Amino acid sequence: MNKWFMFLLATFSLTPLLLAPFASAEAGEKAKDNYRVYCIQCHGMQGDGMGLNIRDMSVQPRDHTDVKSMASRTDTELFKVIKEGGVAINKSSLMPPWGDTLSDDEIHDLVQYLRTLCKCKGANG
Repeated sequence: MNKWFMFLLATFSLTPLLLAPFASAEAGEKAKDNYRVYCIQCHGMQGDGMGLNIRDMSVQPRDHTDVKSMASRTDTELFKVIKEGGVAINKSSLMPPWGDTLSDDEIHDLVQYLRTLCKCKGANG
């Protein structure tokens, strides 16, 4: 094969690897933006469960900064509750489903953003 073809092949083969850190950072920023748009009204600007809506709520929103509480939840559970709402995991119906608003990729990214708020990993499962 000629050298030019080999150069192009190597360049295009490596491009996804070289761009991956930027895609990850971009996904994190998008998740942070989605959290600000859809979640802070109840969960608060800091993710501590102290949003503007709490005075009118019969069930207090989850504190996403609570390591013990958040570490007891799997990423699968967090994904499901964001996508399908609180009733999907036997929690409050006040937690709305966001599956018609956010894509599965956006929800996965949001789960990872929640992990940055609690500075914890999820339970196995």
